Amino acid sequence: MMTDKVRIDSLSANSLPQSNESFLNRQAEFESNVRSYPRKLPLAIAKAQGVWITDVENKEYLDCLAGAGTLALGHNHPEVIQSIQSVITSGLPLHTLDLTTPLKDEFSAYLLSLLPGQGKEYCLQFTGPSGADAVEAALKLAKKVTGRSGVISFSGGYHGMTHGALSVTGNLSPKEAVNGMMPEVQFMPYPHQYRCPLGIGGEAGVKALTYYFENLINDVESGVRKPAAVILEAVQGEGGVNPAPAEWLQRIRKVTQEHGILLILDEVQAGFARTGKFFAFEHAGIEPDIIVMSKAVGGGLPLAVLGIKKQFDAWAPGHHTGTFRGNQLAMATGLTTLKILKEERIADKVAEQGEWLKGKLAEMQKRFPVIGHVRGLGLMIGIEIVKPHEAQDHMGCYPADGELSALLQKKCFEAGLILERGGRGGSVLRLLPSLLISNAELEVFLDKFESALLNAGVKPV
Repeated sequence: MMTDKVRIDSLSANSLPQSNESFLNRQAEFESNVRSYPRKLPLAIAKAQGVWITDVENKEYLDCLAGAGTLALGHNHPEVIQSIQSVITSGLPLHTLDLTTPLKDEFSAYLLSLLPGQGKEYCLQFTGPSGADAVEAALKLAKKVTGRSGVISFSGGYHGMTHGALSVTGNLSPKEAVNGMMPEVQFMPYPHQYRCPLGIGGEAGVKALTYYFENLINDVESGVRKPAAVILEAVQGEGGVNPAPAEWLQRIRKVTQEHGILLILDEVQAGFARTGKFFAFEHAGIEPDIIVMSKAVGGGLPLAVLGIKKQFDAWAPGHHTGTFRGNQLAMATGLTTLKILKEERIADKVAEQGEWLKGKLAEMQKRFPVIGHVRGLGLMIGIEIVKPHEAQDHMGCYPADGELSALLQKKCFEAGLILERGGRGGSVLRLLPSLLISNAELEVFLDKFESALLNAGVKPV
């Protein structure tokens, strides 16, 4: 017997009171305590376009979060939307496991062409659709290739929330009460432009950290067995926007090659023109053994991919699978996004805008000393908030001020500006806007940020 068709209306929530509070209260009823962004950014989104978000109360916000860097072209880019519509009407299946299609073939060829040496030495592995799953695959593969079990990671690094990825992530908070972390993970200090972990600073600090890493690997009395892999971000994102010095990265690459240790570069957030180059590791001119890619690679839809040096492709068929590794829509939106980024030379634009914006923020820093440090590459910028009325340490750095940073995030939100926080104690305000943001929109950011400073009670000098 035929039943009446049930009409599914994705906008049926319009029958509810159109207030942020009503939707947030319902979300609190429906969802676990694990939700995070609604606590810091209390809105219900009605629509979005480019760098602008409109909530259900019709208030507009300049979005400098962009899905934590996922939306490289911003919200609802017309060519991205067209790519989705084209797939839907093409007759292509939306789900294929790892079976290929003409679309997947084109996406794969184009993505490989963007890797070092136009990808001639690399092959691709499509994993589950999150960056964390790609990290898990990379760690497993490194152990399989080398026959070793240890991994070196770095303080301040962020690689995901699944078991292995969390084990190599620096942030201690999500590890609380989670017993049995992956064994043989050795953390080492990561360079920091403002707060050198060795208390030295400058070029001397970078040299000391470089020597420390090399000595740990070479020292037969270090107590650390030779690892299968070293995993790192060329620019730490969640850890407070810390770019790695080129000479440090180059030395790590050299040492890992000499000792047969696989170098895994996590480009989930920093990749695809975000830092002013297609990949953040390109600033150091190195070639990783495994490149972890997600976020922007899917053009706003879930997708994660590894770029693996062919000599290390030791997988047996089916030894790392995932039901949703054949997301055709994400390959369509990803292909469109990658082509726009490449053909319109967006990385060059981003590099110029990043230097201009850091200069403007440095000028603002002179009037607002609570801005302790401005750093980053391209449109991946961090603003560290400090306590300028307290004593400096021996390197001339003021104590971090996580409380003021949280208040500034709130005041930015009230002013119609969406920013994320990161770094130790959440003291760093982070910019990850659409890479298509205009100079005029960056001026809007500066105006809104200065208003937030004043509204937070920060007095200019």
